[in-house]
Amino acid sequence: MTLNDPLANALSVVLSSEQLGRSECLVKPISTLIKSVFNVLKDSQYLGEYEEIQEGRGNHIRIHLLGTINKCGVIKPRISVKKDGFEKFEKRYLPAKDVGILVVSTPLGVLPHPEAKKKSVGGRLLAYCY
Repeated sequence: MTLNDPLANALSVVLSSEQLGRSECLVKPISTLIKSVFNVLKDSQYLGEYEEIQEGRGNHIRIHLLGTINKCGVIKPRISVKKDGFEKFEKRYLPAKDVGILVVSTPLGVLPHPEAKKKSVGGRLLAYCY
C-alpha cells in the first residue's frame, strides 16, 4: 500500500500518540520536509528531541513527546499566502489569536508563521499545530 501524503501520516501518528498519552512515537517513512516540519515544531516547544534511526530499507524517527499538542494536521491543498495575508488563515486554522502556529514553506526554508511575518516573506502553508 502506498501513502498519498507522508507528512499527513507523520502528523497523524504524532497526534494519536499524544492523545493516548505516550511519551514517544515512531514515525516512518521520513523525508527532509518531514524533518524540517518537526524542527519547527521542536523549536516552538510542541515536540521534544527526536533521533533518526538508520535502517536498511528506510529511516525512522523516534520522537519524544512533551504532551503539549492539542491538535495538529496538514493544510490541503497547499495554499499560497502573501507576506501580509496570514491573518485570514490564522482565523481559519488556529483557535485564537497568538495560540498555535502555521508552518510555512518559504524561500528562506520552512518557518513558523510569526517568523515569516517578521521576515516579511510569503510561501505555502504546510501544517498547523496548537
